[in-house]
Amino acid sequence: MKTTLTFALVGVMSAGWAVQAQAEAYITLASTTSTENSGLFDAILPQFEDATDIEVRVVAVGTGQAFEIARRGDADSLLVHDTAGEKRFVENGYASERADVMYNDFVLIGPESDPAGIADAQSAAEALADIAEAEAPFASRGDDSGTNRAELRLWESAGVEPGGDWYRELGSGMGPTLNTAAAMDAYVMADRATWVAFENPQNLTLLFEGDEVLFNQYGSLLLSEERHPHLKHDLAEQWHEWLLSDEGQQAIADFEVDGQQLFFPNAK
Repeated sequence: MKTTLTFALVGVMSAGWAVQAQAEAYITLASTTSTENSGLFDAILPQFEDATDIEVRVVAVGTGQAFEIARRGDADSLLVHDTAGEKRFVENGYASERADVMYNDFVLIGPESDPAGIADAQSAAEALADIAEAEAPFASRGDDSGTNRAELRLWESAGVEPGGDWYRELGSGMGPTLNTAAAMDAYVMADRATWVAFENPQNLTLLFEGDEVLFNQYGSLLLSEERHPHLKHDLAEQWHEWLLSDEGQQAIADFEVDGQQLFFPNAK
């Protein structure tokens, strides 16, 4: 009887451990609002979870905030879109590896009336210079996101230091910024994926696109085991490798909104 009871207890304990292990099979991913707002994660995460039994819990913030979360060791993995910042993150020892995953582009949005005439601009820098010259309302994320960083680089290349009543720094994500721009009839720079998925354009329309400086690369980073040994590095590496695999790259390519592909895989 005692032996039978012992085996029963061991069986119950083993089952408990299995349930606990299953419950802990998740990672926290710090990523951008564009990957969340566009619906990409809703499309690809179930495929990853089906393949690996690993849940991905997304914290969607601006890229600057995502870096800070990862720097503190509060996320297991990082997927963002600021290549220069990502390379510095590796060089400074916060991540051990960075890889290209996918890309799309930024676009310049504005009211259909286009008071600054940016639809006729020859470059993105010229378009921004035209907005500044007209002092037409411009809604900036102002949140140190990858989009905000790219926007500030464009103002610099245009020789413009934006400011004054016409330039509104909102400190908000891409979706809320688009909503504010729609309410203000303001110009705004957005990633194409969030713009295509945006459901409240009102008078806004896409006015400028196609300049090579609007290229928008996304990268996945493996965080440093030395700095943060407590993180779930083995699970995070499975996510990283899946993104770069044929299966992950196809899942990204297959994601569409209204028949339009929003992200283009380019793992190397």
